[in-house]
Amino acid sequence: MSAERGSTDQVDDLIELLAPFIDPIIERINVDEFTTVEFIDVMQQDPPTAAAYAEAVRRWHENNPEYAKLVIHGQVIPQLLRRSALVEWAGFAYGEHDPYAVPAWWRKTRST
Repeated sequence: MSAERGSTDQVDDLIELLAPFIDPIIERINVDEFTTVEFIDVMQQDPPTAAAYAEAVRRWHENNPEYAKLVIHGQVIPQLLRRSALVEWAGFAYGEHDPYAVPAWWRKTRST
């Protein structure tokens, strides 16, 4: 089945690709609350996670890194964080700059 523009299947594929990297990053973050932007910044500092992020950008079917980042920042990473038992959504991070999505605050739910 070919991926259609913005298809749920393709978003799910990117979620599956990045899922193994999410909880280990959360566990290394040493603050109780962080924004989506801060989380993505930490992802970029870990070479295997940064490579997976780059692969997710590459896999987006529109062959446009800017469009891919809209999906990754706005759908994929927030869905992965919502699925994690280690954090909970704590509201929108108004004033936090992300050119690709509306960032959110995330609160750790337990000490790691």
